[in-house]
Amino acid sequence: MIRKNNHTFRRKWGQNFLVDKNILKKIASMINPKEKDSIVEIGPGEGALTEHIFSKVKEMAVVEIDPILIELLRSRKNFSGLRIINSDILTQKIDSLPINNPVRIVGNIPYNITSPIIFWLIEQLHYWDDAFIMMQKEVAKRLTANVGTKSYGRLTVVAGAYLDFEYCFSIPPTVFIPKPKVDSAVVKLTKKSCPAVEDKKYLRFNKLVSAAFSQRRKMLKNSLKPWDISEKLKQKVDFNRRPETLTIKEFSSLV
Repeated sequence: MIRKNNHTFRRKWGQNFLVDKNILKKIASMINPKEKDSIVEIGPGEGALTEHIFSKVKEMAVVEIDPILIELLRSRKNFSGLRIINSDILTQKIDSLPINNPVRIVGNIPYNITSPIIFWLIEQLHYWDDAFIMMQKEVAKRLTANVGTKSYGRLTVVAGAYLDFEYCFSIPPTVFIPKPKVDSAVVKLTKKSCPAVEDKKYLRFNKLVSAAFSQRRKMLKNSLKPWDISEKLKQKVDFNRRPETLTIKEFSSLV
């Protein structure tokens, strides 16, 4: 285990620092940073993973919300040249960051904003190549859930229309400080070569799927009744079905 500073953990920002050297090396090896890479790290914390990547790449930017950690990162001599941004990542646009794009993204993110970050990535598909995100294991399973299961929902459908997922490995709570109450997992995200839904239809698609799953026990004819869906589109899907029975392809046909 490693621990260099006595930082006061901020619960509001979901801070759990990974402190196991072997797992940090394993993540870095999986990312396999190259000299030509432009890397964006979300939530670098004290820089434990950053130091395994920064020296190997062309350029790197980190986005950290905690101002105390920002000062710590700026004080580290081995991070000279690292672009350090004090901000909430969800308020940032990738193409506005001080780094060339497309970027590769890594992050040990607050688990309560995992879904928003995935949607944030979908909204900026043209500006990144791949992403390695550490998330709650339960959320990782939702991303690849099968139709008709309890885990299958809005996140599965919307994310699955645009992205492919590779479950890399699980991480126990014991290698974090402080220890989270859940198991974690590292997931690799890549963009589908041919998304199921056009970019210009993303907002409508996301809202429609959200409306359907907000009442997941109701049939589509009830949960989507307020939506202006043509009779022609309705012929493609039986609206007497419930949302968890529809495939991603069937949902995409409704927009």
